[in-house]
Amino acid sequence: MKTIIFTLVIMLVSNIALAQKKYFSKTATLSFVNKTSVETINASNKSATVVIDSKTGAVSFSALIKSFTFTNALMQQHFNDNYMESGKFPKSDFKGKISNNADVKYTTDGTYTAKVAGKLTMHGVTKDVSTTATIVVKSGKVTASGSITVTLKDYGIKDDKIAKTATISFNTGTLTEK
Repeated sequence: MKTIIFTLVIMLVSNIALAQKKYFSKTATLSFVNKTSVETINASNKSATVVIDSKTGAVSFSALIKSFTFTNALMQQHFNDNYMESGKFPKSDFKGKISNNADVKYTTDGTYTAKVAGKLTMHGVTKDVSTTATIVVKSGKVTASGSITVTLKDYGIKDDKIAKTATISFNTGTLTEK
């Protein structure tokens, strides 16, 4: 689920394409939230990798599932062993494109809305996803953020103890030119 968030972060970063440079981060943050009637499950991953090609609008991301951390160690163990099966499916990836890449002025300060679509692979299942992300350019620095809600059973994640959907949020932090 956090992988989905990471995928969205990568899509947002792809809006930087007008500068015709590649931007990347190895420290993008993904957050995973699954709210049940009993409790809210929160996790974060601060080591997701994002690459955005400003020339083509291509976006990619990758996150190791075991890099998600929880405040509750038992939740983290259940997430890895029972839900995400991180031993069998160690990472999640997103590959997509910013459809309105020409609208993002990567060299001009401002806040831009990016439409991102692509394929998210999580728990061994690949599905089409899309979202709207926010790209901010300030003093020559580019950041991207956004979120997506996914239906867990679409990715083969089924358990009566967790909610049917999860929200994955992403924040690239300041992206580095490659």
